[in-house]
Amino acid sequence: MKFSTQEEYGIRCLLRIARAGAGAGLTIPEISQAEGLSDANVAKLLRILRLGGFVEATRGRVGGYSLARRPADISISEVLHVLGGKLVEEDFCEAFSGGSGKLCVHAIDCTIFSLWETIQHAVDQALSRVTLHDMIPHTPEDLQPHHSSFLPTLPTIAAP
Repeated sequence: MKFSTQEEYGIRCLLRIARAGAGAGLTIPEISQAEGLSDANVAKLLRILRLGGFVEATRGRVGGYSLARRPADISISEVLHVLGGKLVEEDFCEAFSGGSGKLCVHAIDCTIFSLWETIQHAVDQALSRVTLHDMIPHTPEDLQPHHSSFLPTLPTIAAP
């Protein structure tokens, strides 16, 4: 299972805006330069995030993008859903029916769909507990590479 670059970069853009502080607006070039992304890519991501209700745009000389909600009110699960959807969509069986428009031949006893549904549920549960606020570094130690002590403790899944 992989997260797409769109999901990763979208969260990075949100974090960059959140770190700017409440009421502060960042322009596309500012975010682009800080994150090492192209202006076009940042513009595309911010459009998706704006339509999803996570950021708002202000025009003018002091304009830019700012958060539409407090970081504590933005769940990472919601953001990922807007940026890339779910691991398994409702039309999973139709999408894998071979294009015939009929149900998959395994629709009655599909173990694959059940597996993806179980994984989707676990991922949704874990990510619904993490907010954008949780991901913002609050201490110098949090700024260390691959340091995640500032994230909430997530449940572990026992091995079979």
